[in-house]
Amino acid sequence: MKFVRAEYEGEAFYAILEGDSVKRLAHAPYDSVEDDGRVYSVRSVKLLPPAEPTKIVAVGKNYKAHADEMGEGRPEEPLLFIKPSTSIVGDGDDVVYPAISHRLDYEGELGVVIGKKCHAAEPGTARDYIFGYTCLNDVTARDIQKAVSQWTRGKGFDTFCPIGPHIETEIDPTHSVIETRVNGEVRQHSTIDCMTHDVDKLVCYISECMTLLPGDIIATGTPEGVGPMQRGDVVEVEIEGIGILHNRIV
Repeated sequence: MKFVRAEYEGEAFYAILEGDSVKRLAHAPYDSVEDDGRVYSVRSVKLLPPAEPTKIVAVGKNYKAHADEMGEGRPEEPLLFIKPSTSIVGDGDDVVYPAISHRLDYEGELGVVIGKKCHAAEPGTARDYIFGYTCLNDVTARDIQKAVSQWTRGKGFDTFCPIGPHIETEIDPTHSVIETRVNGEVRQHSTIDCMTHDVDKLVCYISECMTLLPGDIIATGTPEGVGPMQRGDVVEVEIEGIGILHNRIV
């Protein structure tokens, strides 16, 4: 099932996407899915980022080949950092190239959307807390990231976390292909099972130190092939079984 957030006549709401129809829900779908009876054409609404996280917990160097291409070693445990909720934008929204940066990179990733309050999850139980999955681009001002010892500033600008186009709940993406394209040219191509630390490990590891709340997102790391974007570029992150996230760099 595909879940979206949409706006119609100034009102924002959660909905189920079925073909060209958007079925409005009475509330966020994490506790229960309650249809309020209103249905819109997808062309008559504005699609918004499909989740409203209190935080995005991101994982660095979680694909061996990407860790190798960065030349900074492979971390034995998940390398965590936080992207602020203000970095979220949706499918079709613009990503703003900061004037103070001279190197803006794409990082296509699987986004895990939490659906149930999660603290100290036991190994093997991650699926109990996951609502669904989405495409994500961990946009990075690489020059700013590398200038300091921590990554928050280089990865935390407004618009630096596109997600979408929807949340898919009926998929196990373990073996799905993930691909990033810039102006139609393939730049990243891998499968999710090339992760060093899988989704179950990440949910358990993260929730050991912080409580994950419904709507929170885990950005699970990017495959090899990261590289720069320029103003005017159109970047697509596609994950098999989920969809395609499109954004323009401005």
